Amino acid sequence: MSDLAMQNINYLPGVGPKKAELLKQELKVASYEDLLYYFPYKYVDRSQFYAIREVNTKLPYIQVKGRFTSLSTVGTGRQSRMTATFTDGTGVLELIWFKGHKYVKESINSEAEYIVFGKPSAFNGKINIVHPELEKVNEAQVKISSALQAFYNTTEKMKKGFLNSKAISKLQQNVFLSFQGKISETLPASILEKYKLLNLHESLKAIHFPPNPQLLEKAQLRLKFEELFYIQLNILRQRNQRTSNIKGHLFGTVGQYLNEFYAQKIPFELTNAQKRVIKEIRRDMGSGKQMNRLLQGDVGSGKTLVALMVMLIALDNRFQTCLMAPTEILATQHFETISQMVEGLNIKVALLTGSSKKKERELIDKDLQSGELQILIGTHALLEDKVVFNNLGLVVVDEQHRFGVAQRARLWRKNTQPPHVLVMTATPIPRTLAMTIYGDLEVSVIDELPPGRKPIETAHYFHNRRNNLNKFIKGELDKGRQVYVVYPLIEESEKMDFKNLGEGYEYMQRVFPDYKVSMVHGKMRPAEKDEAMQEFASNRSQILVSTTVIEVGVNVPNASVMVIESAERFGLSQLHQLRGRVGRGAEQSFCILMTSYKLSDETRKRMDIMTRSTDGFEIAEADLKLRGPGDLEGTQQSGLPFTLKIANLGRDGQILQFARQVAEAILSNDPLLEKQENYILNKQLKKLASEKMNWSMIS
Repeated sequence: MSDLAMQNINYLPGVGPKKAELLKQELKVASYEDLLYYFPYKYVDRSQFYAIREVNTKLPYIQVKGRFTSLSTVGTGRQSRMTATFTDGTGVLELIWFKGHKYVKESINSEAEYIVFGKPSAFNGKINIVHPELEKVNEAQVKISSALQAFYNTTEKMKKGFLNSKAISKLQQNVFLSFQGKISETLPASILEKYKLLNLHESLKAIHFPPNPQLLEKAQLRLKFEELFYIQLNILRQRNQRTSNIKGHLFGTVGQYLNEFYAQKIPFELTNAQKRVIKEIRRDMGSGKQMNRLLQGDVGSGKTLVALMVMLIALDNRFQTCLMAPTEILATQHFETISQMVEGLNIKVALLTGSSKKKERELIDKDLQSGELQILIGTHALLEDKVVFNNLGLVVVDEQHRFGVAQRARLWRKNTQPPHVLVMTATPIPRTLAMTIYGDLEVSVIDELPPGRKPIETAHYFHNRRNNLNKFIKGELDKGRQVYVVYPLIEESEKMDFKNLGEGYEYMQRVFPDYKVSMVHGKMRPAEKDEAMQEFASNRSQILVSTTVIEVGVNVPNASVMVIESAERFGLSQLHQLRGRVGRGAEQSFCILMTSYKLSDETRKRMDIMTRSTDGFEIAEADLKLRGPGDLEGTQQSGLPFTLKIANLGRDGQILQFARQVAEAILSNDPLLEKQENYILNKQLKKLASEKMNWSMIS
């Protein structure tokens, strides 16, 4: 395969400098190998030929064989079009070109027999095909045979440069025709034989030129397996290296801090899920190895309480601990919650954010270095070099998907011996995604809500029910409740979104004149944002009109209604996160999803799932299947450290599980991949590392 990687695409027959530059710019294709790994997105059956008399507009694509009987051009300049009549003896078909017809006219030979392929439509009672694909019958016979025609994604720029899907297919053919010999294998023969997988050469040829659906399926399986296998092999090898090389602080004591807190400060019974997770974490921290654990829990499941109890174990073992949150609002809320919970236990807690004043910072730095400050809560400010701990033993990272790998790694280096690490997320992560993004972490799940929580009632309204919604909101406000109204904010359309947000704010003021309305968005200065949030939290304002800045971390138990405007513009997981802002008190809470009437089938499915289920894990699985991993957070930020070229985490969960099992079996027998039989695996991992795939994950 490395030979293909060294072959510059510029020298492939049919490319040349201009097309090479286009391929590089638009598709990041620079070598023969890059091109071979640019896979089709769909296939159309080209094994069947129709008689023209059988053709109708209900057929998605058709293929006929025959000859041209006439060609004519109508109009001049850009308004011109070329029309041709084509027959196979059973009927006549009209072929139309609106552009490029000069080239088509010059290339057509009225004596030759042609294959015509395209989508049939009708105009003035005649069946026609606009911009059909043409191929001389004698030329089709010398191609690589393929019953299924591959279709490749291309851009407008590529099409203008004569690089449409058909041209890409022709280049793929040229790679196989110009490359002598077989493509070097990238998996050991033992794996191919044991699991009856196609070799790489056969797989790549069948993926681009499938002779039948059965071979295409085998090729897809082999290539998906390989892609997921190397990701899992790399993750698991890294985990093995970390657990064998990095010692962890031994937290062998459960002492006064935890015991007093448990006895005096928890007026209710922990859920079984919370108890199970605390046991799992204690086992890690008492093992002598560094803990690297992901704590998943739906909104309101009690993750913060678990994190605090674990932090108290660190204090009992005479270590300091810190909690890092992605926003000042969330960090401040954690500080206030934790300070209140440990009140009277003689524990020193401090808050450090970008807004902390110079004198506060100086005091924090002094107390941190002396060891007097035991729990430090903050934002990215914790990562600064001048923040120096006396003896940091445990790091907790909340909503960790919002931090980059390099940022998190700076916290681990704040002690000569790395601290234990607990990362938390309130975004339930599907199993396949967790195994891929967080495959080197142990995973704990709080899959149980505290008793007494009422499920949030969710309804989907179209905009024509605005008056009904207003009556409902008025009823809740009159009961003394509070209301969120959330608008989308997407970079590409910021101006439009801000206009919507501003208009929404004015509308709510107009419709509910007896109640105070506040507004919050990400462009406000932190002090202004905090002031508006505090106003709502303290019930000095009853309606909060906001963008998704309130998605994480705001805790207002009195808020009982969440209205999400233009809900069609949010992913399922983000809708679920927003819904989780209500339902925090004893009263019944409601989430209203407002959309326009014109919705795609996928959006209707999303609305249906949201109104039917309050289970975050079920919703996350559905989101992965509907939208893929690249948009799970609703902002093209899912934490995936690589691009999958053929596998799909929403659909290929079984292949992923299988790939992980194979990787685990190999590493259990050869943890460092030193045996000769695993030489090819080591070679591939080095190659992938040299391509700078960010596989460093979390550790």
